Amino acid sequence: MTDTPNPAPTPRKLIIAIDGPAGAGKSTIASRLARKLGYVNLESGAMYRALALKAIEKDASFDDEAALVKLAEESRIRLEPTRDGNRTLLNGHDVSARIRERDVTEAASRVSVHPRVREWMVEHQRAMGTGGGVVMEGRDIGTKVFPDADLKIFLDADPVVREQRRMEQQKIKGEVAANVAADLRERDRRDRTRAASPLMAAEDAVVIDSTKLSEAEVLAKVEELAAERLLRQ
Repeated sequence: MTDTPNPAPTPRKLIIAIDGPAGAGKSTIASRLARKLGYVNLESGAMYRALALKAIEKDASFDDEAALVKLAEESRIRLEPTRDGNRTLLNGHDVSARIRERDVTEAASRVSVHPRVREWMVEHQRAMGTGGGVVMEGRDIGTKVFPDADLKIFLDADPVVREQRRMEQQKIKGEVAANVAADLRERDRRDRTRAASPLMAAEDAVVIDSTKLSEAEVLAKVEELAAERLLRQ
């Protein structure tokens, strides 16, 4: 009687963390990488934006930590993958377009500085990605949310280049463009100096400076790193 060989074990799916400042291209790279690998793209920024939108709708102060935590506990924030990227659902409503508007973007930066808000977010983000097979981007994914991630990327770029990319992305110029640049610099300041999980590269992160790289070149580098990690299993 011939023994039937045991099937090869299914490779464990990776947890990939992509951090970096605003305008560095994290969202685009994370989304494209997730589609390439067949993983889920967990977009932490969308979750903070959704909470910020809830605060706007309820006329809650962005400086009232207790009120914001209460709003978070009363909210159902879900990311639903689609072929064209995530849909963000807030209490069952699709707010994907609304959370990209300027007032929500600015509010999200202010909401995210509060330690208890970040604790709530981290708990839910970990629950969403604990099984692996996820690409998660944000500002503290490799240092706080998934400190044991299989692959950590810190994507950066020259501030002027990041400002130009953001303005091109939003198709704006003139006086409005100057305001957007100022907003980006203020977000950088808040992200890097906040007491709770300040923006910084994890010690074991691979830092990629995208200042002189195209989107395709950055994606190729990240894909190569992911392939290396998969081979190590």
